This record gives sequence, structure tokens and C-alpha cells, in this order.
Amino acid sequence: MTSLLQPPLLTRLLAADRILVAGAGGGFDVYAGLPVALALRAAGKEVHLANLSFTHLYGLPGEVWQEPDLARIGPETPAPEGYFPERTLARWLRLHGMPDTVWAFPTTGVRPLREAYRRLIAHLGGLDAILLVDGGTDILMRGDEMGLGTPEEDMASLAAVAGLTEVPERLVACLGFGVDAHHGVNHSLVLENLAALDRAGGYLGAFSVPRDSREGTLYLDAVEHARAAFPEHPSIVNGSVAAAIRGEFGDVRFTERTKGEQLFINPLMALYFGVTVEALAAENLYLERLEGTVLMRQIATVIAEFQDGLPVQRPRRQFPH
Repeated sequence: MTSLLQPPLLTRLLAADRILVAGAGGGFDVYAGLPVALALRAAGKEVHLANLSFTHLYGLPGEVWQEPDLARIGPETPAPEGYFPERTLARWLRLHGMPDTVWAFPTTGVRPLREAYRRLIAHLGGLDAILLVDGGTDILMRGDEMGLGTPEEDMASLAAVAGLTEVPERLVACLGFGVDAHHGVNHSLVLENLAALDRAGGYLGAFSVPRDSREGTLYLDAVEHARAAFPEHPSIVNGSVAAAIRGEFGDVRFTERTKGEQLFINPLMALYFGVTVEALAAENLYLERLEGTVLMRQIATVIAEFQDGLPVQRPRRQFPH
């Protein structure tokens, strides 16, 4: 039974004891799950963090690999390259006296990624819930839209976790509504997809990250810590969300990476939208075609072939208000 006093996504997570919060789309996506992870830990839950990594993990030393395609990243893990969001997060966690392991998956196809998730679940002694987190909302695209954003990593994660039927609760949270306009996503279609998920019983509501909450304050600190670690390549998604949480609005400039673009920072970016993995997977029009993939480039090929075969794509819709 859900209640107006608590978003259904949080109701489901609070019923679990052992939870994995995993970044679905690579890069800094795990940071988008940090406020929820911190709140769950404060509620006494055992929470683990993981991320689909854009770092060249195969350059890491052998002792980092807990299992095939499963790297245990800590504050002292040697860096194969400068860009290493998982280690940066581990260092921030240590600064605040928190458990500082961040698990990392290499960018692979669905089959090896699912097995890596299974190895992690076994290593952790089982899980009650997995929360996939997307920085942005392109994980909600079902495949027939004109403009899918950057779907490959999100779809690898979604398909992998959709097959983990042994985990009782599998959920998705999106933070950063509007950010994916940078990659061609039409957010009127995002809202249309959320309405369809609601009709299917898979929409779990929305809630914001309050600036003056412990979780909001720590999230802003973590984003600033990451920006200082990567001044030449800060996260546009989390930088936008952080600006929205601070109450900024409009064309807010926080990195040279957005030079020449007009941003629209607004309060909707600080909202989490929650859905179930089962409903989201069922609404997706090509997810089953990804089952046999081993490499990320195979996923890109399947998506491109699917879109090329559509008789018509859902056109972009202007937001009417």
C-alpha cells in the first residue's frame, strides 16, 4: 500500500535491507544515485554502490578484479587514466568516513554485464533490491522516438538487470529532467512515456532533493569535489542538477563544456522520477533484441537497425505550457 506521505519508490526501497545503487549509463551516473543511497544508509540499510564505467578498467592491476568483469574500486586504486569517476567518488566517501568501495563494470554487452551483476550479488551475499540510476531521462525512451539520447549504456544496464529475476525488487530512478535535450531527447515524449508506464502500473512517482537536507548538502559537496578533480571534464548532468538544487535558473554557466549552448536550469532537474524495471523493460520496443550482445558496439548496431526499420518515428512534440 502506497501513501501520499511517501513516494512509492522510497516505500519499496525502505522495505529492503540490502540494496545496490548502480549508475546505469556510465560516467558520473552513480553520483545521481548518491542522495538516495545516503538516505537509505541513514535509515539503517546496507547500501552498496556500483557504476557502469567509462574508464579503461582493463588497464587496472589484477588484484582490483574481484571476479571477471567486476572491479572493486577504492580511494587508492591506481588510475589507468586521468578520468576515473568511481575512484573520485571512493575518495569523497572516505573523506566523509563512509564505506568507500565503488564497484565498477566495464562497458560490455548485455550477456557479460548480467553475469557481472550476478557475481557481485553472490559476492555481497544476496540483495533485496537493485536501484538503477540514470543521470538524465533517456533510459525512459522506448525506441520509436525521434531522438533517443545516448541509449547504449542505459539499455545494456536495463536489459542486464531485467534478467536478474532472482532479485525481488528492481527499480529505476532518473535525476536531471531536461538535461538530455543536449543529446536530442524531446521531453514531452519523456512525459508521454511516463504516463504509459503509469497506466501499466510501473510509475513510482517523483520527489525532489531538498537543498537543506543532509543528502542534498552532501550531494552538492560530492559534485563540487568531482568538479575539482576533473576541472577539464566535469559532469554536465550532475552540474546541472546541482545548480537546480541550489535554486539557480536559466542559462547558468558552470563549465566551459557547455560553451555555445543555451542551458535551461530549472527545478524539474532536481526531481527523481521512479519506475519499475519490469514495466520499463516491457515498454521498450527493442530490448529483447539485445539479449545476445557481448560488446557495446553490438548494442549500438541493434538500436540503429531497429530505428532504421521503423516505418515512422514518433515526432517531437512541443511542450504546450
